Amino acid sequence: MLDRLLGAAAALGFLAGAASAPAAAPSAVVFSFQDQAIVESSGLVLQDGLFLTINDSGDTGRVFAVDRSGRTVGVTSWGDATDVEAVAPAGDGRVWIGDIGDNTGTRSSVQVFEVPVGRGDRTVTPTTYDLTYPGGPRDAETLLVAPSGRLYVVSKQIFGAGLYVAPRQLSADHPNRLRRVPDVAAFAFATDGAFFPDGRHYVVRGYGTATVYTYPGHEVVGTFDLPAQRQGEGITVGPDDTLYLSSEGLHSKVLSMTLPRRIQRAIAPPASTPSATPTPTPTPEPAESSSASSSSAGVAVPWWAVAAGAGGVAFVALAGWLLLRRGSTP
Repeated sequence: MLDRLLGAAAALGFLAGAASAPAAAPSAVVFSFQDQAIVESSGLVLQDGLFLTINDSGDTGRVFAVDRSGRTVGVTSWGDATDVEAVAPAGDGRVWIGDIGDNTGTRSSVQVFEVPVGRGDRTVTPTTYDLTYPGGPRDAETLLVAPSGRLYVVSKQIFGAGLYVAPRQLSADHPNRLRRVPDVAAFAFATDGAFFPDGRHYVVRGYGTATVYTYPGHEVVGTFDLPAQRQGEGITVGPDDTLYLSSEGLHSKVLSMTLPRRIQRAIAPPASTPSATPTPTPTPEPAESSSASSSSAGVAVPWWAVAAGAGGVAFVALAGWLLLRRGSTP
């Protein structure tokens, strides 16, 4: 319920600046989930031609493998779960599961684990890795896996959301303390994220917008609007940089969209300039040293940051009221 209320609050902030925001890029429906058991798709991964998703809190531990017709072709189950909110690729027919939701901010630790996925049903007993935050509990729905395999968690907070990195080597014998990555402009309502195939960029989505970052610098490339969804909580990136978006709800649709051109240009690899073939000379000469000059692109300021001056006050007030309500709810 709290997720829905926060989603509504984020939507109000979104609408407050809609008049000055660029239109979302065109999207297309890829399929609708056909499985009656998929009612709160809260994360999305495209791997080996299958879409992998999990339900939000309230479900048992399981991940669904869905083909492009929307039909479930495999289910991996592992028993009980507290608040599963994220799924991320682990490679070689496996995914990371993030049991990292904490709406009430009371969990002393959260958990991640790897499970096999694919066609066919299976029940597994995965190794569980406990994660703890510096400074106390955090609610989170976003789990990122860097090209090196290192895990990152993006917290979901109205104020002070952050990017946290796990130890390089996780231990199943004791809690693994997360470390906050400094100076990262994290998205306050992060609901999912994914790396691009180039390994040099990743995207974090919220209910109405998404932000692309560089890696490993974690600098903002740009923010853009997403197509309207009931409660958008899943995002994954295809091999051609196509974005796929999922939403909560029975028979909810998975959408595809291309990145806005300005983002495509910003993350495109630098064009290589062919070097001229040197003219042979009888006497060797010292090689000339050349330095490639580069200029850093200006950090794109998200439109919602600009809109905050106009409609953000109402949004912040509503968000604060929601937090107070949460604290008083049994």
